[in-house]
Amino acid sequence: MFETVVGELELKKRWRQLKARKQQLPESHRKAHDAVERYLMYSAGIADGTILTAMAEDLLDLFEQGAADGTPVSAIVGDNPVEFAEEFASNYSEGAWIKKERARLTEAIEAINKEDES
Repeated sequence: MFETVVGELELKKRWRQLKARKQQLPESHRKAHDAVERYLMYSAGIADGTILTAMAEDLLDLFEQGAADGTPVSAIVGDNPVEFAEEFASNYSEGAWIKKERARLTEAIEAINKEDES
C-alpha cells in the first residue's frame, strides 16, 4: 500500500511539474499543446496514470523542442492535427482502457464458445 500511495504522489508531483513547464512555452506552442492535450485526454482513453503522465511528458517535450528550435506549430502537428494526435496516442495504446475491454470481450466470447461445445 505504501508503494501505491508514494507512486500516486510521485505522479501528482510530475503532473504539477508538467503544468509549470507548459507555462514556459511561447503562446502559440502553449495553445497548440493545450489543444492536442485536450483531444488526447478525451480520445486516447488512457486509464493508467503512469502511462498518461509519460504521454503528457512526451507531448510537452515535443512542443518544448519545437519551440527551442524555432519550429512553427504547423510543422509540429502537420496539416491534419487530428491525424497527428491519433498517431501520437497510438504509441501509448498499452494503457488504453479499450485494450482491457477488448480482452474482456474476447475472453467472454471464448468462454461462451467453450460452454456451447460442451
